[in-house]
Amino acid sequence: MARFHTLRVAEVDRLTDDSVALTLDVPPRLRREYRHAAGQHLTLRRTADGTEIRRTYSICSPAPGPGDDGPRTLRIGVRLVEGGAFSTYALKEIGVGDELEVMTPAGRFTLDPAPGLYAAVVGGSGITPVLSIVSTLLAREPAARFCLLRSDRTAASTMFLEEVADLKDRYPRRLQLVTVLSREEQQAGLPSGRLDEERLAGLLPALLPVARVAGWFLCGPFGLVRGADRALRGLGVERTRIHQEIFHVDGSAAAAPASPSPARSTVTARLDGRGGTWPVREGESLLETVLRNRPDAPYACKGGVCGTCRAFLVEGEVRMDRNFALEPEETEAGYVLACQSHPATERVELDFDR
Repeated sequence: MARFHTLRVAEVDRLTDDSVALTLDVPPRLRREYRHAAGQHLTLRRTADGTEIRRTYSICSPAPGPGDDGPRTLRIGVRLVEGGAFSTYALKEIGVGDELEVMTPAGRFTLDPAPGLYAAVVGGSGITPVLSIVSTLLAREPAARFCLLRSDRTAASTMFLEEVADLKDRYPRRLQLVTVLSREEQQAGLPSGRLDEERLAGLLPALLPVARVAGWFLCGPFGLVRGADRALRGLGVERTRIHQEIFHVDGSAAAAPASPSPARSTVTARLDGRGGTWPVREGESLLETVLRNRPDAPYACKGGVCGTCRAFLVEGEVRMDRNFALEPEETEAGYVLACQSHPATERVELDFDR
């Protein structure tokens, strides 16, 4: 069960003009709870002007090894979002010694180290979880190789530039690094410009044997991730080998058309071993109904992106407005995003513990 604990800020490192890395100390008593797989994320919580704000940030530090009791520290990257309540606070106010409320790790955009060739297409802050994936994989599995194709606006706006360069120096034969700048010409390497579907369809086969890649990791803005997904599917890559995590969703990613809900519906939810049944108010998502009665229900973005509110649909049917977090295999297995789900039957039952 996901829980919040208070962690102390140990370091604040300025990465670019609009991004920082925060290092959090994990006390010995909490290290087991903060064990994480490479690629998982943390949800941070604060209250400002009486309003609770939650935001999700990926862990960029390597995952603890099998024999470790858990991480001594956790590192996350935060990029300023225009008008962002939490990112503005992080860049302008958080300092060493401050205490933050941090949920235990979650997320399924992960890779268990294994031999083989892996690849990632990332944009902007999408490098954050992939940095953890690459560093963990190459350190633990000598027979693994990784191709990292990253896109940024300019060199000055590139997050974790030194950390990725250090990895390339440490594993020169096992890490292939390709950088594309959309708004700045490079002295060497690929021409500038956006990585859209057409460009990726021609570029990826020139960089590596696409059919031999065991796992593809796509992370960043909606347009980049969807374009890369379409390019890979067009190249014959099976969807089970493509893993996605979207950081930003713009207005072009429309929600599913609304359909009427039953006049009276109830939701039964099991959470942390306890259950309850409550009426769903008109227009409410199932998460909103559960939160009115169980404030400890897990959530972060409420936008269908982070997957923190993932639950198993035990009974009934639901309509999901948007889904940018669950893979097709998960929805086929019966999982839904509670923040985007509305009842399509009079009775709905969710299990947050599965």
